[in-house]
Amino acid sequence: MDAFTVLFDLKALGIEQATLVMFAMLLALLVLGIPLAFVTLLVALIFALGWFGPMAVPLITSRVYSFVSSFVFVSVPMFVLMAALLDRSGIARDLFDAMKLVGGRLRGAVAVQTIFLAVILAAMSGIIGGEIVLLGLLALPQMLRQGYDRNLAIGVICAGGSLGTMVPPSIVLIIYGLTANVSIGDLFTSAFIPGFMLAGFYVVYVLTRCYLNPALAPTPEPDTRPWSEKIVLLRGIVLPILVVIFVLGSIYGGIASVTEASAVGVAGVLLSTVVRGEFTLTMLKGAALQTLSTVGMIVWIGIGASALVGVFNLMGGIDFVSDLITGISENPTIIILFMMAILFVLGMFLDWVGIALLTMPIFVPIVKDLGYDPVWFGVLFAMNMQVSFLSPPFGPAAFYLKSVAPPEISLGDIFRSLLPFIAIQIFAVGLLIAFPWITGR
Repeated sequence: MDAFTVLFDLKALGIEQATLVMFAMLLALLVLGIPLAFVTLLVALIFALGWFGPMAVPLITSRVYSFVSSFVFVSVPMFVLMAALLDRSGIARDLFDAMKLVGGRLRGAVAVQTIFLAVILAAMSGIIGGEIVLLGLLALPQMLRQGYDRNLAIGVICAGGSLGTMVPPSIVLIIYGLTANVSIGDLFTSAFIPGFMLAGFYVVYVLTRCYLNPALAPTPEPDTRPWSEKIVLLRGIVLPILVVIFVLGSIYGGIASVTEASAVGVAGVLLSTVVRGEFTLTMLKGAALQTLSTVGMIVWIGIGASALVGVFNLMGGIDFVSDLITGISENPTIIILFMMAILFVLGMFLDWVGIALLTMPIFVPIVKDLGYDPVWFGVLFAMNMQVSFLSPPFGPAAFYLKSVAPPEISLGDIFRSLLPFIAIQIFAVGLLIAFPWITGR
């Protein structure tokens, strides 16, 4: 025990220096390429042993159990499974064909159609990666073939595909609700208008740019197809819209909880694949394996982050950081802006799951003490995470699109294309701070 104390006497540092050592250790291990989940678990174990001794290890397990045993967490694999099934079916392709009827002869119509499709896909599953890959496969080749400006096409796909962060049922909002202990149904209701507002900003930006610079998009050709063909195309939108209505309608109508609604959504997508004649056991197996992989990543990050936050809290670290943040200014708005800046910087380097689980136990109590609504802050957090999906150097949206983009499109090209859309997202964050009533809170 004496040798142990000599090696691991972190308590002698004091909470200020221990906090610096903890975050330096996190950064160093992440730079080495170790996954975030294992980094947080390792640092949590080191500080639990070094601050409290070996008897503190059960504290980590109890903290982890409280995270993974949440009933609402069951909705996460269900929504991921919905996305995986959509990825393997022709539902998204038929949706895109049906969206050709939207926009008419507007210049930039295909880009607008892509944003509308992104909203519907987001409302079906709330998973980001699959949406961007689908849009990259369906919309990018068509826009490039028709002569759309490459930067505009790339930005529309990445920004539109990231709308799953905001549009219910958003996995980001579910994880925030679990972490902040607020109603996920309230979060969905409050995020509804801001999500569509952001999509509307994208549409206005696309149409404005195409109007001011006609070279960015081709002149649309008149649609000479007979109404009989148009009606056939519209069939592709019926089943997805029904799934959205059943999932969100059951939540907003108080018929089902979020967890129950997620099961309804999976059943709806499965039934849709059966009706369309696409259901096979191979497709189901592939979707299940993809779901296990994605949810496994989320669970492991959650376990590591929960353990680290639990140990840091017992050390008195959360109180220390809270006092540090609230000491920035007596103006509550300045404090909120400071927290948004922290999230923005973290979003450049960390996955949103880790950001939510590491920061929200610190930020949410501060928000409540300042007199703000934690539901409003959850929507603000989700809007901020929109930026993180596009921000260099590790914005995941760019890497998702790169995986299916033509080889001549580099990561640098993608990130440069995203800058105007990042500006739009930051503007939307500012609007939510200035006008909280947008969320209905």
